[in-house]
Amino acid sequence: MEKILWYQQPAQNFDQALPIGNGRIGAMVYGNPLSEMLSINEDSIWSGGLRHRDNPRAKDSFKQIRTLLLNEQIEDAEKILFDCMGANNPNTRHYMPFGNLYLQMLDPAHELLGIPQPFADSVSVQNYKRWLELETATAHVSYTCQGVDYHRSYFVSAKDQVLVVSITANRPGCISCQVHIDGRDDYYDDQIASSGDTIQIHGGCGSEDGIFFQGNMKLCIQGGVQEICGSHLLAHQCDEVTIYLAIRTSFYDTICARKAGSYQALCQNDLVQATRLSYSELQKRHVEDYQALFSRVLFSLAEDSPSTLPTDERLQRIQQTSTIHDLSLIALYFDYARYLMISGSRPDTLALNLQGIWNQDMWPAWGSKYTININLQMNYWPVESFHLPECHLPFFDLLERMKSNGQKTAQNMYGCRGFCAHHNTDLWGDCSPQDFYLPATIWPMGAAWMALHIFEHYQYTQDLAFLAQKYDTLKQAGLFFVDYLFEDRKGHLVTGPSVSPENTYQTQSGSKGCVCIGPSMDSQIITVLLQNILESNQILVRAGIFRNTEEDNKLLDAFRNILSKLPKPEIGKYGQIQEWAQDYDELEPGHRHVSHLFGLYPADLFSFAKDPSLCMAAKQTLLRRLENGGGHTGWSRAWMINFWARLLDCDQVEQNIALLLSHSTNPNLLDSHPPFQIDGNFGGAAGIVEALLQSHSGQIRFLPALPNSWPKGSIQGIMARGGFEIDLFWDQHQLTQASILSCAGKDCCVILPQGKQVYEDQEIVSGTFSTPECFCFSTQAGKRYSIR
Repeated sequence: MEKILWYQQPAQNFDQALPIGNGRIGAMVYGNPLSEMLSINEDSIWSGGLRHRDNPRAKDSFKQIRTLLLNEQIEDAEKILFDCMGANNPNTRHYMPFGNLYLQMLDPAHELLGIPQPFADSVSVQNYKRWLELETATAHVSYTCQGVDYHRSYFVSAKDQVLVVSITANRPGCISCQVHIDGRDDYYDDQIASSGDTIQIHGGCGSEDGIFFQGNMKLCIQGGVQEICGSHLLAHQCDEVTIYLAIRTSFYDTICARKAGSYQALCQNDLVQATRLSYSELQKRHVEDYQALFSRVLFSLAEDSPSTLPTDERLQRIQQTSTIHDLSLIALYFDYARYLMISGSRPDTLALNLQGIWNQDMWPAWGSKYTININLQMNYWPVESFHLPECHLPFFDLLERMKSNGQKTAQNMYGCRGFCAHHNTDLWGDCSPQDFYLPATIWPMGAAWMALHIFEHYQYTQDLAFLAQKYDTLKQAGLFFVDYLFEDRKGHLVTGPSVSPENTYQTQSGSKGCVCIGPSMDSQIITVLLQNILESNQILVRAGIFRNTEEDNKLLDAFRNILSKLPKPEIGKYGQIQEWAQDYDELEPGHRHVSHLFGLYPADLFSFAKDPSLCMAAKQTLLRRLENGGGHTGWSRAWMINFWARLLDCDQVEQNIALLLSHSTNPNLLDSHPPFQIDGNFGGAAGIVEALLQSHSGQIRFLPALPNSWPKGSIQGIMARGGFEIDLFWDQHQLTQASILSCAGKDCCVILPQGKQVYEDQEIVSGTFSTPECFCFSTQAGKRYSIR
């Protein structure tokens, strides 16, 4: 089945354009046949340098605010909160575009003083098609104009670090066009002709401590002639035209400790090296590099008649009925998320922000920053199961940049060791509070949540060297809570002032508040963090990589003491998981955040095996949210899918996938908050995986929440914790066969379907049952085991 998004008309806006990228450079292809625009980004073009924003009054004030909150003097606490704890400047830096590439097709038969002119308005275009090939990471436009068939191809090469646009025609001498870059409002930039076929674009944010960039754009032609007119590249009556654009920034000079100014030389070198290759060679290198990642996973949902409709019309059918009519759209959506991950997050690039590397606005919504009270983490929920561990690395690079900044923030604001961050950060790793927004700003849990991805990466890859390298970051995130937590009147160790992102509560007396002491999510995050640290330490000591000192043992004992005194999840008056330390009502019962179910997903604190009552309370929490309008943003709906999958509810999984597509997905299949945010794409794909394979709690479970409308299908190459590569095949809703490739030689525990056994080749594998249905057996690295 072809993995293609396709359309019968050009994009009218950003939500219809098609994304291409190489992890660092991204572009949105609109596909207008005669007047094309590409909206272009580079991942490190942000609005300025690192700001030092910690409020010096915070350290002397936050304990007073704690006392007010403990006495339920909420209004008094919130009145002084921002004066004492809000950052000196409320904003981190925000993401910005490189600019727009404008491609004007000209009429080769119509010239004025020797210069080709645009096609007349009366000229029509026939046979138009626009499409994106997920298997080659290449976008295309084809059409017929004045009897000539034109074709354009677009890709961004990670191998050669250039954006490439190829223009061909079925008749010689029929391609005339002009190309230029614009679209950065009044921000400083400059364009100069560096030679007869190359334009240099210089730009920046306009501040000395900010980021500066250079783009070099060149035309290569076959047949015809080319020239430069001002800042425009022109081609006349050519057989073929290829546009090359290289971009580099000063940010990478800074973090890679390159010599000052080297980004300009590197930009020129990218262009020179790429243009030494033929177009076919460049494309081949791009496709081979990309497919080495994309081809690791195959997903198919069988159906009698796959749709032949354009992608937007297929989506419209779902939007009309909230019912999925063609299952191949689910597989396409899943593959699209893998495509976006590979195209948007590669080693030595920056982590995916709210919009990945696809943003058209100089002042984007929420700054297109890293929102770390869920959105950034959600971007990377599926990356390990996608079998793309290297795409996770930019996330950890960001966390390392945050570490030293977060140590300063922990000390300046709270007088604590370790490091912390609040609910937003930027490319520099700013850890101070962002905004003056009561429901979100003062929440020192961002770094702790991000640090959980370290152990998650280890669980999937079993990479001891990585765990050893990142162990100090885990430990420093935990150390903050040794100093920061305090005892409430019940003897629990709690956080505060904090929030349950981004909700508002109402007390029995009718008071309304956001800032609080000990919200449930905080305790859940700390629980998982400290468990991860203790387990990581055991793993590294057993492997002979670490030897604990007396100081290490004291710190580990402190972590164990905290775990014994953290509040446990409680069930409230509605039968729900209690969101705050007190059983307050939510001001918005249908709020988009469901933070108090963190323990259900992405964590592994609630399960039917551990405590069925918490799972039933989690279910009641979700039903209460949904009954009151919850799931109304794309990422929130995606989180719902994962929750329901963990609760093994196939009907709700199916229903929420349909609602994600019908209510929160744009014609180009990008997620809509609204506006566009990429987290819903990744969260939705993570939910699809959770419906087909779960591997938390030390057990691998096949088809745990398989939707009823998916009776037959297969998924091959996805990863499970423990370092296992999994292939699954099912028919009539029953597993027919599974295979497990052991990548690390670890013991494997699987929930065996009734009547199935584990084989190595033709031999039945011996093992033990840890429960009546969970079979555990030893594996050898590199060997494959089948279940049939």
